[in-house]
Amino acid sequence: MIDLHVHSSGSDGTCSPAELAEKGRDFYAMALTDHDNCDGVEEFLRVCGSGHRDSGRIRLAGIELSVDPGEGYGIFHLLGLGMDPENEGLKGLLHRILDGRNERNAKILARFESIGIRIPADEIAAYAHGDILARPHFAKWLVDHGYSGDVKAAFDAYLTPSSPPETKCYVSRFRPDPKDAFDAIHAAGGATIMAHPRYWTKDPSALRTGLSRLKAAGLDGIEAIYQANEPGETVEHVRAAKELGLCMTAGSDFHGSNKPSVTLGMDVDDEVAFLRPLLERIGFWRNA
Repeated sequence: MIDLHVHSSGSDGTCSPAELAEKGRDFYAMALTDHDNCDGVEEFLRVCGSGHRDSGRIRLAGIELSVDPGEGYGIFHLLGLGMDPENEGLKGLLHRILDGRNERNAKILARFESIGIRIPADEIAAYAHGDILARPHFAKWLVDHGYSGDVKAAFDAYLTPSSPPETKCYVSRFRPDPKDAFDAIHAAGGATIMAHPRYWTKDPSALRTGLSRLKAAGLDGIEAIYQANEPGETVEHVRAAKELGLCMTAGSDFHGSNKPSVTLGMDVDDEVAFLRPLLERIGFWRNA
């Protein structure tokens, strides 16, 4: 069992990093990949402890970033795996992303105010367990205060680009371009992996064209095996990775009770062989 895509309360999950370490104690490989920050990594790795390494189990520092590849392709999510969270270049990029989030959140609060929903800044800040205040926290506030029946309804009504104009409070935010994100993760010794490509495009030809372009800019691999994939999507993503010479990973995108249908852990055939190309790639960037 492996899982290289897991979120804690450090972003928009509900389990602490320590709880995730315990839940995945028997996994062969696991990575904590919170959105836009590595704040929970130290706790996660500390609770995992040296016993995992001594037994041949693999635990990686990770992160998930939202990246804007430019004209012709939509925003995609990027996993950084195996990097040093204390690398100054990476920390600089994360500070810029956090500033962008804070600017966006202030605009969201103002938009809610304009439609008659006042969300106190200190109150919504308490919904985040760290620096990362995200749209799921706004959605949870709306549910708790009776404006929506559930988180999905809150997103649909208020927090997406396609929300109704009269209630839409969605605001876009700063997202790094691929080259800047790739360079920062590589400089920190990590590998760059496109998360859940099913949400980027379902067109096989567009997928290969886009992945080829991103590989030339520094993409190392894709999350070919993803819990929400349809069987045919997994087949297509594995095929594309092999054709383009990209590493493959597997992840659940676990968020605890925020996504109750998603369970922790992914089964893959021959875990050691499956992960070898990724680990070799991480070794390459660490020794670069």
